[in-house]
Amino acid sequence: MDRERVPQTGQVNAAPGQYVVAVRALCEFTAKQGDLDLRFTPSPTAQEGIAGHTLVTGRRNAGYESEIRLAGNWRQLHVRGRADGYDPAANQLEEIKTFRGDLARMPDNHRHLHWAQLRIYGWLLCQQRGLAALTLALVYLDIGTQQETVLTEECEAATLQAFFEQHCERFLAWAEQELVHRRARDAAWTALPFPHATFRPGQRELAQAVYQAATSGRCLLAQAPTGIGKTIGTLFPLIKAAPAQQLDKIFFLTAKTSGRALALDAVTLLRQAAPTLPLRVVELVARDKACEYPELACHGDSCPLARGFYDRLPQARAAAVQRGTLDRNSLRDVALSHQVCPYYLGQDLVRWSDLVIGDYNYYFDASAMLFGLSVANQWQVAVLVDEAHNLIERGRKMYSAELDQRAFNRLRLSAPALLRGPLDRLSRQWNALLKTQQAPYQVWPAPPEKFLAALQLVISAIGEFFNDNPTRVDAVLQRFYFDALQFSRLVDSFDANTLFDISKTGQHDSVLCLRNVIPAPFLAPRFAASRSTTLFSATLSPWHFYSDTLGLPSNAGWIDVVSPFTAAQLLVRVVSSISTRYQHRDASLAPIVALIAQQFGERSGNYLVFLSSFAYLQQLTALFRQCHPQIPMWEQERSMDEAARERFLQRFAIDGQGVGFAVLGGAFAEGIDLPGNRLIGAFIATLGLPQVNPVNEQIMRRIEAQLGNGYDSTYLFPGLQKVVQAAGRVIRTQSDEGIVVLIDDRFLRAEVRALLPRWWHIGSST
Repeated sequence: MDRERVPQTGQVNAAPGQYVVAVRALCEFTAKQGDLDLRFTPSPTAQEGIAGHTLVTGRRNAGYESEIRLAGNWRQLHVRGRADGYDPAANQLEEIKTFRGDLARMPDNHRHLHWAQLRIYGWLLCQQRGLAALTLALVYLDIGTQQETVLTEECEAATLQAFFEQHCERFLAWAEQELVHRRARDAAWTALPFPHATFRPGQRELAQAVYQAATSGRCLLAQAPTGIGKTIGTLFPLIKAAPAQQLDKIFFLTAKTSGRALALDAVTLLRQAAPTLPLRVVELVARDKACEYPELACHGDSCPLARGFYDRLPQARAAAVQRGTLDRNSLRDVALSHQVCPYYLGQDLVRWSDLVIGDYNYYFDASAMLFGLSVANQWQVAVLVDEAHNLIERGRKMYSAELDQRAFNRLRLSAPALLRGPLDRLSRQWNALLKTQQAPYQVWPAPPEKFLAALQLVISAIGEFFNDNPTRVDAVLQRFYFDALQFSRLVDSFDANTLFDISKTGQHDSVLCLRNVIPAPFLAPRFAASRSTTLFSATLSPWHFYSDTLGLPSNAGWIDVVSPFTAAQLLVRVVSSISTRYQHRDASLAPIVALIAQQFGERSGNYLVFLSSFAYLQQLTALFRQCHPQIPMWEQERSMDEAARERFLQRFAIDGQGVGFAVLGGAFAEGIDLPGNRLIGAFIATLGLPQVNPVNEQIMRRIEAQLGNGYDSTYLFPGLQKVVQAAGRVIRTQSDEGIVVLIDDRFLRAEVRALLPRWWHIGSST
């Protein structure tokens, strides 16, 4: 278990100009070989690993030393780490690894890596304590049986020193290249000019706030209107701050693909201002989108890109870092030219990149790679969270879990015979639980212990089955196993910030849910691990709602950037004579159709109409098509893929004419850019309030109990955030002009108007 930290006083410290590398990172670079092998065999969780480590060290004698900090220098390298344990009486250094199942099935390249780490630690200990020889012990703990398998070797200090120097030598050329890059990077970033002749109004204010947050080591919530250039306005100041703050990485995190594209566009802009800019960029893409052979298993016996992956990785890595910017297509080109997996090449390149662009989950999820690497390697990182209003809902989903009884019952029909017993026991506990619930939906104080015990037995049984059958492919069984693991892990952190509820639709048809309401306890450590995190969006009001729900530090800053747009650019009308409440939907259709047609007749062009649901949209489009067949129209459909979404947007051509219909809060309500006359108006026929239902009512009560202001936090704030985002599609530049029509009498309420942009001037109501 490697948990490298900065050496304490008395340890060998890094000299100025040295390259600092963790023992694990050094060995992963120099000692990994052979195939990429991801055959599904359940590995211990992080918590199980920690518990296993504690169990092993607790069995040792009183003089046993745990977690020994070690460090050593070799030429330009400073190598540091923390060994698991040392027994002075036996002169034995131990590296503890936990596993499940049959140890003989562990791939040889894993064992090779473990020995390399232990030998490096061995030399560092010999050097620190003046030892002439040492016994090295790899201790493998089976977390199922709690039995240890110990592999040992006797080593002379000179042999370990030669091994250490050999691996340092393999890494040295790369380290020297990295030191040169870092010096050139810092010098160029310090001198980097802003890529435009001037800042846009509001953009300088935003950039200064981001810069100051980075230099003071604080988090920042930045509300800035659409169209001022938030992407370059946040990325540029972080790049400028990085050298003085010794930032190793910048993570630009987005909720959608369009956000990644904007970040890559900003990088292109910076390179235009400084063509030789030393800036290594990698875009991370989901595994299912990056995989070249989705029909093949991810190991060398099946996939040609996994076969010999680590043998070809050094050449692929060297070629990749010369590219500068590695977007999805560039990364794929490099990977395929060296016959390695694009997805895992991208993960390796995170270690050698300055700017990483990817989804929120890479840093905020429970098993987030970027967060894990940052902690393990002690990186100084700054984080940019694009369209940060999305992080509340995404954070809730990351730390929620569901068990679907219908899927579970299907699994029972197809499960291997060895699993029938544990699955039947879980089924009995599940049905017993349902018998005590009369209502279709109910919140429980906590998951019952008997059910959890039966679930844990199923998890163990499935884990053992997969360990005994590593090549077996059973998607249904794997899916339930992953769901059960997530449920079990989240039970360990269950508290008042999460609901345990059961939705029951039949006698043997239910969904058990650990439903996170306030993700703050999970996200707060992520903010604490960064030098600075800036969350930016056009809709972060009221700021305390986002700060409290997300768990930002108490010293986090807040800025509300004044809009560069004027009321003269945007006519905002409230149509109070039409109600879009659910019970008034049918009556609203004809007046809304007439309203759209009237505006189109007065000023033809491209318009967007936003509705609260697909059902409402389909009703309105059917009537509009019937009443006004001469007006071109197009509509959003359920589950549109990227190509279909692009076709929808292409209908908004320059000087075009027509009406697009979309769902508020969907793919076309934010993150799209239709400047000029590609879009001249929007009709918003809803306040966007979440549906009043038993689940949302329980969420409201829990927020009220934990943070207060439950109704606004559950309904009003999320709804108006979607309205403002949708309206923001109309005015994108200082030369744009257009109209936004808000359809519902509730838009005139004071508490609603307080959440609309300050620069809007709402005209006369009808």
